[in-house]
Amino acid sequence: MEYYISVKFAKSNKTYYFGTDDSTLKVGDFVVVETIIGKEMGEVEELPRLLSTLKFPLEIKPILRKATLEDIKIFNYNAQAAVSAAQIFEKNIAKLKLNMNLISAQYTLDRSKILFTYVSDERVDFRELLKDLANELHCRIELKQINARERAQLIGGIGTCGLPLCCTTFLSTFEGVSLNRAKNQMLTINIPKLSGQCGKLMCCLKFEDDLYSEEKKKFPPVGTKFMLNDKEYKVTSFNILTKVIRVDASDDAEFLSVDEVNKLIKKSNKNESK
Repeated sequence: MEYYISVKFAKSNKTYYFGTDDSTLKVGDFVVVETIIGKEMGEVEELPRLLSTLKFPLEIKPILRKATLEDIKIFNYNAQAAVSAAQIFEKNIAKLKLNMNLISAQYTLDRSKILFTYVSDERVDFRELLKDLANELHCRIELKQINARERAQLIGGIGTCGLPLCCTTFLSTFEGVSLNRAKNQMLTINIPKLSGQCGKLMCCLKFEDDLYSEEKKKFPPVGTKFMLNDKEYKVTSFNILTKVIRVDASDDAEFLSVDEVNKLIKKSNKNESK
């Protein structure tokens, strides 16, 4: 294989790399590839590039072929059949009283298997469900449980910042986000306001945390005392973004810049050491 292309699949915002010797592929072309699910059809997202320029640690699988009109016809037929399969799935989980919320149903291109993706807050014993589905759908059944963050990534949406969700644009893996990060960024602990579309703490708390930790080094700790106009003041809070510090005396409060406060603290320390 001389080239690589990125391919995007239906109901997913992520792209995947595949190898090819066909340099004539264009953005918007459809190709048939082999994935961990089985044979799938995806859409070319970028023009072919030299494989030698790709820095990617995993093996690149080749595309099987450029999609034919027959492939596209089968894909569209499978999409309609998956809607009916989803209804069968919903009927059976209701009958078995299983705590599962179906997200999507997807046939492989050759209809040899169907993948049901669902969300559940607990581990589900779906052995009876598999039997019932196999009897009605007559193909291999695969069930995939995802968490709330993966569900948001799959569905997409707009965050509170007004931009597309980070998980649908550049985040590919998820790590735990704890309230300690919110505390480190001196945010008010209001869980609904700190939560994203998935109902979990927003991922931006994680990737902004290092910057906040670095910036906080420029500020004096809360409780630091210094003298100003013959009064003793104490640092009570500060805003990292505006670089403004609130300082309080027994009968007064001032808002000063971080540079002003650091100079006053340094001056007070010098006077004390004399």
